[in-house]
Amino acid sequence: MRTSYLRRAGVLTVTWHRLPDMAKGNTKMLNRALTAAFSVGAAGAAAVIGARALRAGPGTPPGDFGAAEPTGDIGAHYAQGAADQLSELIRFRTVFSTARDQIELDQFTGFIAALERLFPRVHSSLTREFVNGQGLLFRWVGRGGDAPARPTVLMAHYDVVPVDSRDAWTHPGFSGLQTDGYVWGRGALDDKGALVVIMNTVESLLEEGFVPTDDLYLSFGNNEETAGDSAQAAVALLSARGVAPWLVLDEGGAVALDAFPGLKVPAAVIGVAEKGILDLELLTRGAGGHASTPPKMGATVRLAQAIVALEESPFPGSMPAPIVEMMRRIGLESSFAMRLVTENMWMFKSLLTQVFGVVGDETRALTRTTVAVTMLEGSKAANVLASTARANANIRIAVGESVESVVAHIRAIIDDPQVELRVISGHDPSPISSFTNEQFALLSAAVTRSYPEAVVTPYIQTGATDSRHFTTISPAVYRFSPLLMDAGDRASLHAVNERVRISSLGAGVIFYRELLQGRELALRERERS
Repeated sequence: MRTSYLRRAGVLTVTWHRLPDMAKGNTKMLNRALTAAFSVGAAGAAAVIGARALRAGPGTPPGDFGAAEPTGDIGAHYAQGAADQLSELIRFRTVFSTARDQIELDQFTGFIAALERLFPRVHSSLTREFVNGQGLLFRWVGRGGDAPARPTVLMAHYDVVPVDSRDAWTHPGFSGLQTDGYVWGRGALDDKGALVVIMNTVESLLEEGFVPTDDLYLSFGNNEETAGDSAQAAVALLSARGVAPWLVLDEGGAVALDAFPGLKVPAAVIGVAEKGILDLELLTRGAGGHASTPPKMGATVRLAQAIVALEESPFPGSMPAPIVEMMRRIGLESSFAMRLVTENMWMFKSLLTQVFGVVGDETRALTRTTVAVTMLEGSKAANVLASTARANANIRIAVGESVESVVAHIRAIIDDPQVELRVISGHDPSPISSFTNEQFALLSAAVTRSYPEAVVTPYIQTGATDSRHFTTISPAVYRFSPLLMDAGDRASLHAVNERVRISSLGAGVIFYRELLQGRELALRERERS
Protein backbone atom coordinates (compact mmCIF):
# COMPACT_ATOMS: atom_id res chain seq x y z
CA MET A 1 0.00 0.00 0.00
CA ARG A 2 1.31 3.47 -0.88
CA THR A 3 0.58 6.52 1.24
CA SER A 4 1.20 10.22 0.90
CA TYR A 5 1.31 12.77 3.68
CA LEU A 6 0.60 16.51 3.79
CA ARG A 7 0.88 18.68 6.90
CA ARG A 8 -0.62 22.16 7.04
CA ALA A 9 -0.84 24.22 10.22
CA GLY A 10 -0.19 21.18 12.38
CA VAL A 11 -2.90 19.08 10.73
CA LEU A 12 -1.87 15.75 9.24
CA THR A 13 -3.77 14.56 6.18
CA VAL A 14 -3.18 10.99 5.00
CA THR A 15 -4.20 9.71 1.57
CA TRP A 16 -4.32 5.97 0.86
CA HIS A 17 -3.76 5.00 -2.77
CA ARG A 18 -5.37 1.99 -4.42
CA LEU A 19 -3.58 -1.33 -4.19
CA PRO A 20 -3.11 -2.85 -7.66
CA ASP A 21 -4.18 -6.32 -6.54
CA MET A 22 -7.38 -5.35 -4.74
CA ALA A 23 -10.83 -5.32 -6.27
CA LYS A 24 -11.77 -1.80 -7.34
CA GLY A 25 -15.03 -1.60 -5.43
CA ASN A 26 -13.57 -2.94 -2.21
CA THR A 27 -10.61 -0.59 -2.46
CA LYS A 28 -12.84 2.45 -2.90
CA MET A 29 -14.74 1.46 0.21
CA LEU A 30 -11.51 0.93 2.13
CA ASN A 31 -10.15 4.29 0.97
CA ARG A 32 -13.33 6.07 1.95
CA ALA A 33 -13.38 4.44 5.37
CA LEU A 34 -9.76 5.18 6.15
CA THR A 35 -9.94 8.70 4.76
CA ALA A 36 -12.92 9.33 7.00
CA ALA A 37 -11.01 7.95 9.95
CA PHE A 38 -7.99 10.13 9.35
CA SER A 39 -10.09 13.23 8.81
CA VAL A 40 -10.02 13.59 12.59
CA GLY A 41 -6.82 15.54 11.74
CA ALA A 42 -7.43 18.49 14.05
CA ALA A 43 -4.09 19.57 15.45
CA GLY A 44 -4.74 18.34 18.97
CA ALA A 45 -6.13 14.96 17.89
CA ALA A 46 -3.28 14.41 15.47
CA ALA A 47 -0.76 15.19 18.17
CA VAL A 48 -2.34 12.72 20.61
CA ILE A 49 -2.63 9.97 18.01
CA GLY A 50 0.91 10.52 16.77
CA ALA A 51 2.36 10.39 20.26
CA ARG A 52 0.58 7.12 21.01
CA ALA A 53 1.58 5.61 17.67
CA LEU A 54 5.25 6.37 18.14
CA ARG A 55 5.26 4.59 21.48
CA ALA A 56 5.88 1.30 19.67
CA GLY A 57 8.64 -1.27 20.10
CA PRO A 58 10.02 -0.73 23.64
CA GLY A 59 6.82 -1.80 25.41
CA THR A 60 6.60 -5.12 23.59
CA PRO A 61 7.99 -8.16 25.45
CA PRO A 62 11.26 -9.43 23.92
CA GLY A 63 10.94 -12.51 21.75
CA ASP A 64 7.33 -11.84 20.89
CA PHE A 65 7.99 -10.77 17.32
CA GLY A 66 10.88 -10.70 14.90
CA ALA A 67 12.44 -7.61 13.35
CA ALA A 68 15.79 -9.02 12.21
CA GLU A 69 17.02 -8.90 8.64
CA PRO A 70 16.82 -12.01 6.41
CA THR A 71 19.85 -14.24 6.81
CA GLY A 72 19.75 -16.41 3.71
CA ASP A 73 19.05 -20.12 3.35
CA ILE A 74 18.31 -21.08 6.93
CA GLY A 75 18.02 -24.83 7.27
CA ALA A 76 19.44 -25.57 3.82
CA HIS A 77 21.33 -28.50 5.37
CA TYR A 78 17.99 -30.24 6.06
CA ALA A 79 15.91 -29.07 3.10
CA GLN A 80 16.77 -31.52 0.33
CA GLY A 81 16.66 -34.60 2.53
CA ALA A 82 13.24 -33.57 3.83
CA ALA A 83 12.07 -32.92 0.28
CA ASP A 84 13.13 -36.40 -0.85
CA GLN A 85 11.32 -38.00 2.07
CA LEU A 86 8.20 -35.94 1.46
CA SER A 87 8.19 -36.84 -2.23
CA GLU A 88 8.11 -40.52 -1.34
CA LEU A 89 5.38 -40.11 1.26
CA ILE A 90 3.14 -38.04 -1.03
CA ARG A 91 2.95 -41.01 -3.40
CA PHE A 92 0.86 -42.91 -0.85
CA ARG A 93 -2.78 -42.08 -1.54
CA THR A 94 -3.81 -41.81 2.10
CA VAL A 95 -7.35 -40.59 1.44
CA PHE A 96 -9.59 -41.42 4.38
CA SER A 97 -13.31 -41.93 3.87
CA THR A 98 -16.28 -42.23 6.17
CA ALA A 99 -17.22 -45.25 4.04
CA ARG A 100 -14.67 -47.70 5.41
CA ASP A 101 -14.93 -50.03 2.41
CA GLN A 102 -13.64 -47.20 0.20
CA ILE A 103 -10.40 -46.71 2.14
CA GLU A 104 -7.24 -48.05 0.51
CA LEU A 105 -5.79 -49.52 3.68
CA ASP A 106 -2.66 -50.66 1.89
CA GLN A 107 -1.82 -47.00 1.24
CA PHE A 108 -1.98 -46.26 4.97
CA THR A 109 0.04 -49.31 5.99
CA GLY A 110 2.53 -48.56 3.23
CA PHE A 111 2.92 -45.00 4.51
CA ILE A 112 3.54 -46.25 8.05
CA ALA A 113 6.15 -48.75 6.84
CA ALA A 114 7.91 -46.05 4.79
CA LEU A 115 7.94 -43.74 7.80
CA GLU A 116 9.70 -46.42 9.85
CA ARG A 117 12.30 -46.92 7.12
CA LEU A 118 12.93 -43.20 6.58
CA PHE A 119 13.27 -42.36 10.28
CA PRO A 120 14.94 -45.34 11.96
CA ARG A 121 16.20 -43.51 15.07
CA VAL A 122 12.75 -42.21 15.90
CA HIS A 123 11.32 -45.71 15.72
CA SER A 124 14.11 -47.31 17.73
CA SER A 125 14.28 -44.65 20.47
CA LEU A 126 10.65 -43.57 20.92
CA THR A 127 7.73 -45.78 21.84
CA ARG A 128 5.03 -46.01 19.19
CA GLU A 129 1.46 -47.14 19.52
CA PHE A 130 -1.47 -47.22 17.15
CA VAL A 131 -4.54 -45.20 18.03
CA ASN A 132 -7.94 -45.93 16.54
CA GLY A 133 -6.50 -48.02 13.72
CA GLN A 134 -3.79 -46.14 11.86
CA GLY A 135 -3.41 -43.09 14.11
CA LEU A 136 0.15 -42.83 15.46
CA LEU A 137 1.27 -41.75 18.92
CA PHE A 138 5.00 -41.57 19.70
CA ARG A 139 6.45 -40.89 23.15
CA TRP A 140 9.98 -39.61 23.74
CA VAL A 141 10.57 -40.24 27.43
CA GLY A 142 12.29 -37.28 29.03
CA ARG A 143 15.06 -37.31 31.59
CA GLY A 144 12.45 -37.02 34.32
CA GLY A 145 11.19 -40.52 33.52
CA ASP A 146 7.76 -41.22 34.97
CA ALA A 147 7.93 -38.29 37.40
CA PRO A 148 5.28 -35.57 36.96
CA ALA A 149 6.36 -33.34 34.12
CA ARG A 150 5.13 -30.79 31.59
CA PRO A 151 5.10 -32.64 28.27
CA THR A 152 4.89 -31.13 24.81
CA VAL A 153 2.70 -32.53 22.02
CA LEU A 154 3.59 -31.91 18.37
CA MET A 155 0.79 -32.79 15.97
CA ALA A 156 0.26 -33.42 12.27
CA HIS A 157 -1.92 -35.66 10.12
CA TYR A 158 -1.07 -37.80 7.13
CA ASP A 159 -4.49 -38.36 5.60
CA VAL A 160 -5.29 -36.10 2.66
CA VAL A 161 -8.27 -34.92 0.67
CA PRO A 162 -8.88 -36.62 -2.70
CA VAL A 163 -7.47 -35.51 -6.04
CA ASP A 164 -10.27 -35.01 -8.55
CA SER A 165 -9.27 -36.65 -11.84
CA ARG A 166 -11.11 -33.88 -13.69
CA ASP A 167 -8.85 -31.18 -12.27
CA ALA A 168 -5.99 -29.97 -14.44
CA TRP A 169 -2.92 -30.37 -12.25
CA THR A 170 0.36 -29.05 -13.64
CA HIS A 171 1.96 -32.23 -12.25
CA PRO A 172 0.07 -35.36 -11.17
CA GLY A 173 -1.52 -34.99 -7.75
CA PHE A 174 0.25 -37.94 -6.13
CA SER A 175 3.55 -37.65 -8.00
CA GLY A 176 5.66 -35.95 -5.32
CA LEU A 177 7.57 -34.34 -8.20
CA GLN A 178 10.33 -31.88 -7.36
CA THR A 179 10.67 -28.98 -9.76
CA ASP A 180 11.00 -25.19 -9.69
CA GLY A 181 12.01 -25.27 -6.03
CA TYR A 182 8.83 -27.04 -4.90
CA VAL A 183 7.62 -30.50 -3.96
CA TRP A 184 4.29 -30.99 -5.74
CA GLY A 185 1.41 -33.18 -4.68
CA ARG A 186 -1.54 -33.68 -2.38
CA GLY A 187 -0.47 -33.34 1.24
CA ALA A 188 2.64 -31.25 0.54
CA LEU A 189 1.20 -28.45 2.68
CA ASP A 190 -1.70 -30.24 4.34
CA ASP A 191 -0.18 -31.93 6.24
CA LYS A 192 2.56 -34.38 5.27
CA GLY A 193 5.06 -31.54 4.90
CA ALA A 194 4.78 -30.62 8.58
CA LEU A 195 4.92 -34.29 9.60
CA VAL A 196 8.17 -34.79 7.67
CA VAL A 197 9.66 -31.66 9.23
CA ILE A 198 8.77 -32.84 12.74
CA MET A 199 10.23 -36.30 12.13
CA ASN A 200 13.43 -34.81 10.70
CA THR A 201 13.76 -32.65 13.79
CA VAL A 202 13.50 -35.55 16.20
CA GLU A 203 15.74 -37.75 14.04
CA SER A 204 18.48 -35.11 13.96
CA LEU A 205 18.29 -34.40 17.69
CA LEU A 206 18.50 -38.11 18.48
CA GLU A 207 21.58 -38.34 16.29
CA GLU A 208 23.18 -35.58 18.36
CA GLY A 209 22.37 -37.30 21.66
CA PHE A 210 19.74 -34.79 22.73
CA VAL A 211 17.22 -35.90 25.37
CA PRO A 212 14.41 -33.57 26.50
CA THR A 213 13.83 -32.91 30.17
CA ASP A 214 10.10 -33.49 29.85
CA ASP A 215 8.28 -36.00 27.68
CA LEU A 216 7.63 -35.21 24.04
CA TYR A 217 4.65 -36.74 22.24
CA LEU A 218 4.13 -36.89 18.48
CA SER A 219 0.47 -37.33 17.58
CA PHE A 220 -0.16 -38.04 13.89
CA GLY A 221 -3.77 -38.39 12.81
CA ASN A 222 -5.11 -40.61 10.05
CA ASN A 223 -8.59 -39.11 9.60
CA GLU A 224 -8.39 -35.36 10.28
CA GLU A 225 -9.83 -34.38 6.90
CA THR A 226 -13.10 -36.17 7.63
CA ALA A 227 -13.31 -34.74 11.17
CA GLY A 228 -12.56 -38.24 12.39
CA ASP A 229 -12.10 -39.53 15.89
CA SER A 230 -8.44 -40.56 16.04
CA ALA A 231 -7.41 -37.31 17.75
CA GLN A 232 -10.22 -37.75 20.26
CA ALA A 233 -8.97 -41.27 20.95
CA ALA A 234 -5.43 -39.96 21.49
CA VAL A 235 -6.71 -37.35 23.94
CA ALA A 236 -8.73 -39.96 25.83
CA LEU A 237 -5.68 -42.19 26.05
CA LEU A 238 -3.41 -39.40 27.35
CA SER A 239 -6.04 -38.16 29.77
CA ALA A 240 -6.47 -41.64 31.24
CA ARG A 241 -2.72 -41.69 31.87
CA GLY A 242 -2.78 -38.33 33.62
CA VAL A 243 -0.92 -36.50 30.86
CA ALA A 244 -1.61 -32.75 30.91
CA PRO A 245 0.43 -31.16 28.10
CA TRP A 246 2.26 -27.91 28.83
CA LEU A 247 2.19 -27.10 25.10
CA VAL A 248 0.29 -28.51 22.12
CA LEU A 249 1.20 -27.43 18.58
CA ASP A 250 -0.75 -28.46 15.49
CA GLU A 251 -1.21 -27.22 11.93
CA GLY A 252 -3.04 -23.98 11.26
CA GLY A 253 -1.17 -20.73 10.74
CA ALA A 254 1.90 -20.37 8.57
CA VAL A 255 4.59 -17.91 7.52
CA ALA A 256 2.53 -15.93 5.04
CA LEU A 257 3.79 -13.66 2.29
CA ASP A 258 1.60 -10.81 1.00
CA ALA A 259 -0.97 -11.52 3.67
CA PHE A 260 -1.69 -7.92 4.67
CA PRO A 261 -1.70 -4.70 2.62
CA GLY A 262 1.36 -2.56 3.31
CA LEU A 263 3.27 -5.27 5.19
CA LYS A 264 6.66 -5.75 3.56
CA VAL A 265 7.79 -8.73 5.65
CA PRO A 266 6.28 -12.21 6.09
CA ALA A 267 3.65 -12.63 8.79
CA ALA A 268 4.04 -15.70 11.00
CA VAL A 269 0.45 -16.12 12.18
CA ILE A 270 -0.01 -18.46 15.13
CA GLY A 271 -3.55 -19.62 15.78
CA VAL A 272 -4.51 -19.18 19.43
CA ALA A 273 -8.09 -20.35 18.85
CA GLU A 274 -10.20 -21.79 16.08
CA LYS A 275 -13.71 -21.10 14.95
CA GLY A 276 -16.46 -23.60 15.55
CA ILE A 277 -18.17 -25.53 12.77
CA LEU A 278 -21.83 -26.22 12.17
CA ASP A 279 -23.43 -28.17 9.34
CA LEU A 280 -27.05 -27.10 9.29
CA GLU A 281 -29.76 -28.56 7.08
CA LEU A 282 -32.49 -26.28 5.75
CA LEU A 283 -35.58 -28.27 4.76
CA THR A 284 -38.77 -27.10 3.03
CA ARG A 285 -41.83 -29.09 1.99
CA GLY A 286 -44.37 -28.79 -0.81
CA ALA A 287 -47.20 -30.68 -2.43
CA GLY A 288 -45.15 -31.94 -5.34
CA GLY A 289 -46.93 -32.69 -8.60
CA HIS A 290 -46.37 -31.92 -12.26
CA ALA A 291 -44.09 -29.03 -13.21
CA SER A 292 -46.64 -27.73 -15.74
CA THR A 293 -48.82 -26.30 -12.93
CA PRO A 294 -46.41 -24.90 -10.33
CA PRO A 295 -47.71 -23.22 -7.14
CA LYS A 296 -46.76 -19.69 -6.18
CA MET A 297 -44.68 -20.92 -3.27
CA GLY A 298 -43.25 -24.38 -3.78
CA ALA A 299 -40.58 -26.08 -1.70
CA THR A 300 -37.71 -24.90 -3.91
CA VAL A 301 -38.86 -21.26 -3.98
CA ARG A 302 -39.24 -21.18 -0.21
CA LEU A 303 -35.78 -22.69 0.20
CA ALA A 304 -34.30 -20.19 -2.26
CA GLN A 305 -35.81 -17.30 -0.32
CA ALA A 306 -34.25 -18.62 2.88
CA ILE A 307 -30.83 -18.88 1.23
CA VAL A 308 -31.08 -15.35 -0.18
CA ALA A 309 -32.07 -14.05 3.26
CA LEU A 310 -28.91 -15.58 4.75
CA GLU A 311 -26.78 -14.10 1.97
CA GLU A 312 -28.25 -10.63 2.39
CA SER A 313 -28.04 -10.59 6.20
CA PRO A 314 -24.50 -11.57 7.18
CA PHE A 315 -23.62 -12.06 10.81
CA PRO A 316 -22.38 -8.93 12.60
CA GLY A 317 -18.63 -8.54 12.91
CA SER A 318 -16.51 -8.35 16.04
CA MET A 319 -12.81 -8.01 16.72
CA PRO A 320 -11.69 -10.30 19.55
CA ALA A 321 -8.47 -9.71 21.46
CA PRO A 322 -6.21 -11.91 19.25
CA ILE A 323 -7.19 -9.95 16.13
CA VAL A 324 -6.69 -6.61 17.90
CA GLU A 325 -3.20 -7.76 18.90
CA MET A 326 -2.56 -9.04 15.38
CA MET A 327 -3.34 -5.61 13.96
CA ARG A 328 -1.12 -3.91 16.54
CA ARG A 329 1.88 -6.08 15.72
CA ILE A 330 1.37 -5.76 11.98
CA GLY A 331 1.15 -2.01 12.43
CA LEU A 332 4.60 -1.97 14.04
CA GLU A 333 6.05 -3.31 10.78
CA SER A 334 3.89 -1.18 8.46
CA SER A 335 3.68 2.43 7.39
CA PHE A 336 3.25 5.32 9.80
CA ALA A 337 -0.33 5.78 8.62
CA MET A 338 -1.16 2.16 9.41
CA ARG A 339 0.42 2.56 12.84
CA LEU A 340 -1.83 5.53 13.50
CA VAL A 341 -4.73 3.13 13.24
CA THR A 342 -3.33 0.01 14.89
CA GLU A 343 -1.88 1.83 17.90
CA ASN A 344 -5.22 3.50 18.51
CA MET A 345 -7.64 0.64 18.32
CA TRP A 346 -9.75 2.32 20.98
CA MET A 347 -10.69 4.78 18.24
CA PHE A 348 -10.61 2.65 15.09
CA LYS A 349 -11.69 -0.81 16.25
CA SER A 350 -15.28 -0.42 15.08
CA LEU A 351 -14.18 1.04 11.75
CA LEU A 352 -11.65 -1.73 11.12
CA THR A 353 -14.26 -4.37 11.90
CA GLN A 354 -16.41 -2.90 9.14
CA VAL A 355 -13.44 -2.66 6.76
CA PHE A 356 -12.51 -6.30 7.41
CA GLY A 357 -16.00 -7.24 6.29
CA VAL A 358 -15.57 -5.77 2.79
CA VAL A 359 -11.87 -5.93 1.93
CA GLY A 360 -11.74 -9.67 1.23
CA ASP A 361 -12.92 -13.15 2.09
CA GLU A 362 -10.02 -13.93 4.44
CA THR A 363 -10.41 -10.78 6.54
CA ARG A 364 -14.18 -11.16 6.65
CA ALA A 365 -13.83 -14.71 7.97
CA LEU A 366 -11.55 -13.51 10.78
CA THR A 367 -14.14 -11.20 12.27
CA ARG A 368 -17.53 -12.88 11.99
CA THR A 369 -19.52 -16.08 11.66
CA THR A 370 -19.72 -17.08 7.99
CA VAL A 371 -22.38 -19.10 6.18
CA ALA A 372 -21.71 -21.04 2.98
CA VAL A 373 -24.49 -23.02 1.31
CA THR A 374 -22.62 -25.99 -0.12
CA MET A 375 -25.20 -28.61 -1.12
CA LEU A 376 -28.66 -28.40 -2.67
CA GLU A 377 -31.28 -31.08 -3.32
CA GLY A 378 -34.69 -30.84 -4.96
CA SER A 379 -36.70 -32.96 -7.32
CA LYS A 380 -35.33 -36.15 -8.83
CA ALA A 381 -36.81 -35.39 -12.27
CA ALA A 382 -36.81 -32.34 -14.52
CA ASN A 383 -40.61 -32.22 -14.92
CA VAL A 384 -41.62 -33.04 -11.34
CA LEU A 385 -42.12 -30.51 -8.54
CA ALA A 386 -40.07 -31.15 -5.43
CA SER A 387 -42.08 -32.37 -2.45
CA THR A 388 -39.05 -31.57 -0.30
CA ALA A 389 -36.04 -29.35 -0.91
CA ARG A 390 -32.86 -29.36 1.14
CA ALA A 391 -29.77 -27.22 1.50
CA ASN A 392 -26.67 -27.74 3.61
CA ALA A 393 -25.16 -24.64 5.17
CA ASN A 394 -21.57 -25.00 6.33
CA ILE A 395 -21.14 -22.41 9.06
CA ARG A 396 -17.90 -21.31 10.71
CA ILE A 397 -18.76 -19.97 14.16
CA ALA A 398 -16.89 -16.92 15.43
CA VAL A 399 -15.22 -16.89 18.82
CA GLY A 400 -17.77 -15.68 21.35
CA GLU A 401 -20.72 -17.42 19.71
CA SER A 402 -22.01 -21.00 19.93
CA VAL A 403 -23.93 -23.57 17.93
CA GLU A 404 -27.05 -22.68 19.90
CA SER A 405 -26.74 -18.91 19.38
CA VAL A 406 -26.00 -19.31 15.67
CA VAL A 407 -29.04 -21.52 15.05
CA ALA A 408 -31.23 -19.00 16.88
CA HIS A 409 -29.78 -16.14 14.80
CA ILE A 410 -30.36 -17.99 11.53
CA ARG A 411 -33.91 -18.81 12.53
CA ALA A 412 -34.51 -15.10 13.12
CA ILE A 413 -32.95 -14.11 9.77
CA ILE A 414 -35.05 -16.58 7.76
CA ASP A 415 -38.16 -15.73 9.78
CA ASP A 416 -40.23 -18.49 8.20
CA PRO A 417 -41.59 -21.30 10.39
CA GLN A 418 -42.02 -23.49 7.30
CA VAL A 419 -38.24 -23.66 6.84
CA GLU A 420 -37.11 -26.47 9.12
CA LEU A 421 -33.61 -26.33 10.61
CA ARG A 422 -31.74 -29.48 11.63
CA VAL A 423 -28.25 -29.61 13.14
CA ILE A 424 -26.33 -32.33 11.32
CA SER A 425 -23.09 -31.87 13.24
CA GLY A 426 -21.25 -29.09 14.96
CA HIS A 427 -19.04 -27.89 17.77
CA ASP A 428 -18.44 -24.57 19.47
CA PRO A 429 -15.30 -22.45 18.94
CA SER A 430 -12.26 -23.43 20.96
CA PRO A 431 -11.08 -21.49 24.00
CA ILE A 432 -8.47 -18.78 23.36
CA SER A 433 -4.96 -19.76 24.40
CA SER A 434 -2.84 -16.99 25.88
CA PHE A 435 -0.49 -15.00 23.65
CA THR A 436 1.33 -13.40 26.61
CA ASN A 437 2.59 -16.59 28.27
CA GLU A 438 5.85 -18.54 28.22
CA GLN A 439 4.61 -20.94 25.57
CA PHE A 440 3.77 -18.24 23.03
CA ALA A 441 7.08 -16.50 23.71
CA LEU A 442 8.87 -19.80 23.06
CA LEU A 443 7.03 -20.25 19.75
CA SER A 444 7.84 -16.67 18.79
CA ALA A 445 11.53 -17.11 19.55
CA ALA A 446 11.65 -20.25 17.41
CA VAL A 447 10.08 -18.31 14.53
CA THR A 448 12.63 -15.49 14.77
CA ARG A 449 15.46 -18.01 14.47
CA SER A 450 13.96 -19.80 11.48
CA TYR A 451 12.37 -16.79 9.73
CA PRO A 452 14.22 -13.77 11.18
CA GLU A 453 12.44 -11.25 8.97
CA ALA A 454 8.92 -12.33 9.98
CA VAL A 455 6.57 -10.50 12.31
CA VAL A 456 4.96 -12.97 14.71
CA THR A 457 1.34 -12.47 15.63
CA PRO A 458 -1.59 -14.34 17.15
CA TYR A 459 -4.67 -14.92 15.04
CA ILE A 460 -7.85 -16.98 14.97
CA GLN A 461 -7.84 -20.11 12.86
CA THR A 462 -10.84 -20.15 10.53
CA GLY A 463 -10.68 -23.88 9.74
CA ALA A 464 -10.96 -26.85 12.07
CA THR A 465 -7.99 -28.90 13.25
CA ASP A 466 -7.51 -31.98 15.38
CA SER A 467 -5.99 -29.77 18.08
CA ARG A 468 -9.43 -28.65 19.26
CA HIS A 469 -9.78 -31.96 21.07
CA PHE A 470 -6.62 -31.26 23.10
CA THR A 471 -8.14 -28.14 24.67
CA THR A 472 -9.80 -30.47 27.19
CA ILE A 473 -6.42 -31.50 28.64
CA SER A 474 -4.25 -28.43 27.95
CA PRO A 475 -4.79 -24.67 28.22
CA ALA A 476 -1.97 -23.91 25.77
CA VAL A 477 -3.01 -25.20 22.33
CA TYR A 478 -1.58 -23.45 19.25
CA ARG A 479 -1.90 -23.86 15.51
CA PHE A 480 1.11 -23.10 13.30
CA SER A 481 3.07 -24.82 10.53
CA PRO A 482 6.55 -23.32 9.99
CA LEU A 483 6.21 -23.33 6.20
CA LEU A 484 6.49 -20.27 3.95
CA MET A 485 3.46 -19.68 1.71
CA ASP A 486 2.51 -16.94 -0.71
CA ALA A 487 -1.06 -16.36 -1.89
CA GLY A 488 -0.69 -18.94 -4.67
CA ASP A 489 0.62 -21.57 -2.27
CA ARG A 490 -2.24 -20.93 0.16
CA ALA A 491 -4.76 -21.18 -2.68
CA SER A 492 -3.49 -24.69 -3.48
CA LEU A 493 -4.67 -26.09 -0.14
CA HIS A 494 -7.46 -28.60 -0.86
CA ALA A 495 -7.23 -27.47 -4.49
CA VAL A 496 -5.18 -28.13 -7.61
CA ASN A 497 -1.38 -27.84 -7.70
CA GLU A 498 -0.76 -28.22 -3.97
CA ARG A 499 2.94 -27.67 -3.37
CA VAL A 500 5.49 -26.68 -0.74
CA ARG A 501 8.74 -24.76 -1.07
CA ILE A 502 11.74 -27.01 -0.56
CA SER A 503 13.62 -24.23 1.22
CA SER A 504 10.86 -23.85 3.81
CA LEU A 505 11.12 -27.53 4.75
CA GLY A 506 14.65 -26.82 5.95
CA ALA A 507 13.56 -23.68 7.79
CA GLY A 508 10.78 -25.73 9.35
CA VAL A 509 13.30 -28.17 10.82
CA ILE A 510 15.17 -25.23 12.32
CA PHE A 511 11.92 -23.97 13.86
CA TYR A 512 11.18 -27.26 15.64
CA ARG A 513 14.80 -27.70 16.73
CA GLU A 514 14.79 -24.20 18.22
CA LEU A 515 11.45 -24.90 19.87
CA LEU A 516 12.68 -28.03 21.63
CA GLN A 517 16.18 -26.79 22.40
CA GLY A 518 14.89 -23.40 23.50
CA ARG A 519 12.63 -25.12 25.98
CA GLU A 520 15.62 -26.96 27.40
CA LEU A 521 17.60 -23.73 27.79
CA ALA A 522 14.69 -22.13 29.62
CA LEU A 523 14.35 -25.11 31.95
CA ARG A 524 18.05 -25.10 32.77
CA GLU A 525 17.98 -21.36 33.42
CA ARG A 526 15.12 -21.93 35.82
CA GLU A 527 17.02 -24.72 37.57
CA ARG A 528 20.09 -22.51 37.99
CA SER A 529 18.03 -19.69 39.41
